[in-house]
Amino acid sequence: MKWKKALLVIANLVLGTYLVFAFTVFNKPDETMRVCTKANISIDDERTGGFIDAQEISKRLKQADMFPLGKQMQHINARNIEEMLKRSAFVKSAECYKTEDGQVFISISQLTPVVRVKAENGDDYYLDDKDCIMPNSAYTSDLVIATGNISRTFAVKYLSPLAKAIMANDLWHNMVEQINVLPNADIEIVPRIGDHIVCLGPLPEAATKEKRQQLINDFVNTKFTRLEKFYRYGLSQAGWNKYDYINIEFDNQIICKRHSDKRQPMPTPPIVAKSDSAAIKRAANAQASNVKPVSQKEITKKDETMKTENKPENKKADKKKAEKADKADKKKADKADKADKKADKKKADKKKADKADKKKK
Repeated sequence: MKWKKALLVIANLVLGTYLVFAFTVFNKPDETMRVCTKANISIDDERTGGFIDAQEISKRLKQADMFPLGKQMQHINARNIEEMLKRSAFVKSAECYKTEDGQVFISISQLTPVVRVKAENGDDYYLDDKDCIMPNSAYTSDLVIATGNISRTFAVKYLSPLAKAIMANDLWHNMVEQINVLPNADIEIVPRIGDHIVCLGPLPEAATKEKRQQLINDFVNTKFTRLEKFYRYGLSQAGWNKYDYINIEFDNQIICKRHSDKRQPMPTPPIVAKSDSAAIKRAANAQASNVKPVSQKEITKKDETMKTENKPENKKADKKKAEKADKADKKKADKADKADKKADKKKADKKKADKADKKKK
């Protein structure tokens, strides 16, 4: 009896295992018959000023013949899609996977640019939030532009932390339009409001990346807080365009230069050689000797005539004389016209009389 019970238990286990295997195998959907019905593309930080979006990713996949929509699921290689997207200079990471209901999900994390560099040495590139240089792109983004004396080392170590510190505050990010680096490494900013330039001074230095970022964050916080107070309590009353240069480099003072304080450079006199100077003097003396001296009487006469000519009474008299002369000229012209008309009429009458005489004869 015991062996019958054991045999029955074994038979039940074998039957249950078979049923489970059959259910999983025969009910598994056939990938050869399934096609991708939807491709879901999501991009992290898409709204923070990145270069790529879902439309751009779809375009790249189509160009590489890897866009999954409409393809059989068995022919869609998720790993190849990930590797292809990671080769982009603007993609930080990419993940792709398939689902049983015929959908493909693509998730991308992109590198975020923080500033565009257009240095005076001709370099044109972007810096991302990881302090790395990104290649120039045909895509545009609303970023602060940095110009001036910028080397790539300075850009990575100092300019990128400065741009990140500015972007961390919405007010400062919206206020700053341009960063300019002077030859002595002083930092200037061009605000979006007003017609002036603000000098911040040199950036703090540090040996490590973390310490440097912290010092620059404190530097930006201090300088822009002072600038914000000056805007609120100073320029808002004095006028936004009153000054053209504002220096907040020093802690206890703000130095402002007005537009009217601009001094035009004095023109430099032409350099004359010694051999030419004597000739110039001789020509000047000869020209002076040819000028006739004017006596004091002639000068007084000229002054009196100028005064009489400029009197309003004399001007009125001259005007009346000119009007009378114009009227007389018009009368003469009218008389001449009448005389011409009479002469023409006489000629016409004479011609008629001659024709009549010829007919009679």
